Amino acid sequence: MKAKLRRGPQRALTATELEMMNVLWRLGPCTVSQVQAALRPERELAYTSVSTIIRILEQKGFVLSQKAGRGHLYSAAIAKEAYQALSLDHLVSKVFDDTPSLLVQRLLDSHRLSEQELAQIRALLRRKGD
Repeated sequence: MKAKLRRGPQRALTATELEMMNVLWRLGPCTVSQVQAALRPERELAYTSVSTIIRILEQKGFVLSQKAGRGHLYSAAIAKEAYQALSLDHLVSKVFDDTPSLLVQRLLDSHRLSEQELAQIRALLRRKGD
């Protein structure tokens, strides 16, 4: 079953949907019960709530399902890296006026970056310039 992602801002996931997707990305194909068990311990969502959110993600094209015995196995229809790229593109477009350097400037201005993180960023920029 091929999933299609909608175009436009509908691609953004809610915080709870992203939480479920992070479990699916981490575990791979799994059941609703496995997703529920993998959520943070302080996160007490009922089985039916987790099931509903996963079905919504499937309708949105982010999750695939396959029959497995009496139940279903669910898996991510989009790689985490692909969703990160879509999210970043949306952020740069909508929040930073299609100017990636503004995003980088804000990151550098507003976050306390360790020397190690700064060195990694410099190395990435050097590689990108090659």
